[in-house]
Amino acid sequence: RNLTKKNCGFITRAEFIKCYETNFVTDDDNLEEVIETLDPNNTGMIDYIAFAKMFTPYELPMYTQKCRDIGPLALVTPSNEEIALMKKMSERLHTLAEEAEKCGTKLLIDAEHMKYQPAIDSLVLELQQKFNNKETTKRPVIFNTYQCYLKDMPERMLTDLKRAERFSFHFAAKLVRGAYMVHERKRAKQMNYPSPIHDTAMDTHKCYDQCIEILLRHRYQNGPGLEVMIATHNKQSIEKAVELMNELNFNPSDGCIHFAQLYGMSDNLTFTLGKHGYNAFKYLPYGQVHEVMPYLLRRAQENGDMLGNSGSEISLLQKELKNRFLGK
Repeated sequence: RNLTKKNCGFITRAEFIKCYETNFVTDDDNLEEVIETLDPNNTGMIDYIAFAKMFTPYELPMYTQKCRDIGPLALVTPSNEEIALMKKMSERLHTLAEEAEKCGTKLLIDAEHMKYQPAIDSLVLELQQKFNNKETTKRPVIFNTYQCYLKDMPERMLTDLKRAERFSFHFAAKLVRGAYMVHERKRAKQMNYPSPIHDTAMDTHKCYDQCIEILLRHRYQNGPGLEVMIATHNKQSIEKAVELMNELNFNPSDGCIHFAQLYGMSDNLTFTLGKHGYNAFKYLPYGQVHEVMPYLLRRAQENGDMLGNSGSEISLLQKELKNRFLGK
């Protein structure tokens, strides 16, 4: 707790040794090797955030097998078989990322249930450190997805933003509302922990708009590098984002800000954005019908306002057909 209050990321060697020996069974040679890795210039100070960065899923067993007690970290440590599977997954993702980089496009990694998200975040971080590296690229390739119906937003997003700054890679985010409300609330009730989902739709809307504002203002204050994909069918959120872009004097075609809607849905929003020069994308799911339909149904649940707007879309289509029929 005291280390957190200092909020500087550094502790003395003596503090680190005391903390390390409290939690791990170790010999002097091993501890000295760890310290030399973290303080190669012998400054007497240890970057404990850099130490935490060493706890990758691949390296975790090396540390947890030395834990003095079996705690949460040891319980979630993957087995050798699981680590082999994770490495295969990482190799596949690197193949996709390399192809995206070669084609000059982006790779957006989607979000999942909360129980899976830490593993996804770990893989995304691994990719971002390589493909969003500020020394090798001017713009990000890899985007992580942030679900704004979660109560830990925007704090978790801000943590990732600070991590990107600290380790010198471009931050890139796709903002969505979230599609697993029923599952997450049910699981929280079954396992007797507080629901991670905002209590009302209004709270989710507020969080979504807040996250947009945080990222746009950060981009305005710190210059190029950060990018955000505003993935929503919510007209009010889009209008607020456009108003903020105008306030901050962002050009509509500024390459750091993108909008996206599902293919065949909310075309009135996508076409209006595109017509006025904004970076507007259509999101196209593909695959076999039995694989795609559940995904589309979750998106519909996530964007309930999209279904409510269907009447206005039909009205706009009827008006356009009438104009074309009359030759206007």
